[in-house]
Amino acid sequence: MKTYDVAAYIWPSYHPDPRAKVFWPEGIGEWQTVMKNAPKFEGHAQPRYPLWGYVNEADPYVMEMQIEAATDHGVNVFIYDWYWYDRMPYLEGCLNDGFLKAKNSQKMKLYLMWANHDVGLAWDRRNADDAFFGRNPSLIWRGGLDREEFEIVARRVIDRYFSQPNYYCIEGKPVFMLYELATFIGGMGSVAAAHEALDWFRAEVVRAGFPGLELQLVVYRDTPQSLSGIPGDNVGTQREMVERFAFDSLTHYQFCHFVDVNRDYNVVMEDVVAEWEVLGKEYSAPYYPHVSVGWDASPRGLTYQGAIITNNTPENFEKALVRARDYVDAHPDQAPLITINSWNEWTETSYLQPCTMFGYGYLEAVKRVFGSA
Repeated sequence: MKTYDVAAYIWPSYHPDPRAKVFWPEGIGEWQTVMKNAPKFEGHAQPRYPLWGYVNEADPYVMEMQIEAATDHGVNVFIYDWYWYDRMPYLEGCLNDGFLKAKNSQKMKLYLMWANHDVGLAWDRRNADDAFFGRNPSLIWRGGLDREEFEIVARRVIDRYFSQPNYYCIEGKPVFMLYELATFIGGMGSVAAAHEALDWFRAEVVRAGFPGLELQLVVYRDTPQSLSGIPGDNVGTQREMVERFAFDSLTHYQFCHFVDVNRDYNVVMEDVVAEWEVLGKEYSAPYYPHVSVGWDASPRGLTYQGAIITNNTPENFEKALVRARDYVDAHPDQAPLITINSWNEWTETSYLQPCTMFGYGYLEAVKRVFGSA
């Protein structure tokens, strides 16, 4: 039976972190928001609560249980959202204290997605409505880094994570995903400076003993519009930047980044698959298909609703996974990688973990399509 690398993103906010109290003062991470979830309108498919309870995901015993459940249902890679703000890491506890200290961590591969975006008030339920409706654009942290700070980040990633024996590699090259290229360019000050920084990063990875770096980019909708960047700097389109920076591979992070998600899940999937085909045929870097479980960020706000995917049942999610598997099978020259949003995005309603509405339904859908890891 063919094996696949089924990689689920982890939003590592469900554990105590002193810096996170600015958003979740009760000290239990974003569980504070999940606990307050409730329907916003008649027929709203909320609330969704975790069957496993409000566990501390920086506890290695908790992560041992989650690793067993994930691998038993065919999920064999965790992609950790990884953060760095104000010259220090943020929300590393789930990875460092939970996953890496779990006795069974070697059953699961991992890699990092550097979530280098700015942070405003959207994580703070008390103020999220103002952020979502544009009434308060306050910035808590900037995601862009200058060259000096980027080198600190790169060395930390190489030394602490690439060196892990279960770090996910393609052809021996550790995979590192960049979330926002425009923000990275902005921090560096220009396209040329950003290009230099990534060339340096690649060289450092080789110097550390690896055959190279698999630099992966989170892509958005393919359009002829230029990426936003430095005033006066001709940043270029997404497609042009993929070529210019010679990214090794591409994937998505969430359906909401590239299709209209305010529709039925099955209808959304038609546009998703069409975008896969564009990226697979017209970009030089390999594209790895992405499937989101759903989208509904209304739990983050007091009154905010926003776009909502409907009918994202485990059965329809399973159909989407089959199409992703078919895409991988049609590209045998690439790694058999599929990315999924996500393992635990409870406040965006896109999770694989068992819930009060569907039980283990989403995980069982993965298992039916891909088997056990």
